[in-house]
Amino acid sequence: MTIERKIREHLHEEAETMECPPAISKRIEQSYSHYLQRKRSEITMKKRLIGGIVAAAILIPTAAFAAPVVIDMLTRAPMTSEQVKLDEAGKATLEKLYRAIPETKSFEIINASYLGDPNDSTKKVQLSIVLQEKGGTGKKITLHTNGITDEIQDLTQENWEPKEKPLITLPDQEIKGKVDQLIDQLYGNIKDYEVAMEQMDNPNQKTVILNYTKKGSEGEGYQAFVQGNTISLSPVAPTPSNSEVEGYFSRDGKPDYYADNFINDEKLFALLKMSPTELKEELAKGKSVVEVAASKNISKQQVIDVIARTQAEGQLQDGKNKVTISDDLLKQMMKEVEPKVVQIIEHKTETGW
Repeated sequence: MTIERKIREHLHEEAETMECPPAISKRIEQSYSHYLQRKRSEITMKKRLIGGIVAAAILIPTAAFAAPVVIDMLTRAPMTSEQVKLDEAGKATLEKLYRAIPETKSFEIINASYLGDPNDSTKKVQLSIVLQEKGGTGKKITLHTNGITDEIQDLTQENWEPKEKPLITLPDQEIKGKVDQLIDQLYGNIKDYEVAMEQMDNPNQKTVILNYTKKGSEGEGYQAFVQGNTISLSPVAPTPSNSEVEGYFSRDGKPDYYADNFINDEKLFALLKMSPTELKEELAKGKSVVEVAASKNISKQQVIDVIARTQAEGQLQDGKNKVTISDDLLKQMMKEVEPKVVQIIEHKTETGW
């Protein structure tokens, strides 16, 4: 059973026994809508888990699942359309887009920004560009690009179908055909991929998720969300072959997968001088990670620093490429994620988040 399915089944069971207050339901809907708009994030966490986490945002009224990733916590600097066209990463991104979807050459840049190194303006960790059709039907493209490697990290295509018959109202095979076409235009070789398509449990609006996996690969592919008149698409990196421990914590006797991404950290295991399985066994006794560390004369701050650094550095990874930034920006990113790290390392199994 895949981790996505485990998460989904677990959340379904949880949802059956809870009543979500209207105000919280609204907040979750807004978080989910916002997620689809900005979409990329999740660079640190396994992209294959995004579907499960979005499902969690719909089903479970907890802020934990709506928390932004580190890169989205940082302030972006605005750019003009002229600056985008002069910037190397900006030019490369636009050239790729124009080559893939020629009609976008006539679009205008309506918004652009970058997340960069405050000590070196030439180092842009991530570049965001929004283009919109002039007049017409309001077609829009939003791109997030790695500012160092020029790789497009995700793309959101909006309003390509008439408002009277938005994309999500089409038959499933036509929806898949639209996503296939977009992938083929941007990356090519769609025939090399197998796709799994399923509808997500969103009672308010039909949402479809498509997972494309390259034949013979260890998870390399693409993931697409279709909602309303929007396709959100991002490449997916191959799944590491080394198996990680799942469900460090439990709730009502069932695995709770929320903290796994933070705790599956080789540097944490090295600091604690424990294997992942040994740490899981200690947590199952009702101890927190902080308490396990204290028993080994390791301070809470040492644990925070290790996990926060891994999370921050993970944001700068784009496939095999790693963006180099200043220590100041890295420390800023570590500081931003620290509260969430603290929440996890102080957590105890069978308790609420």
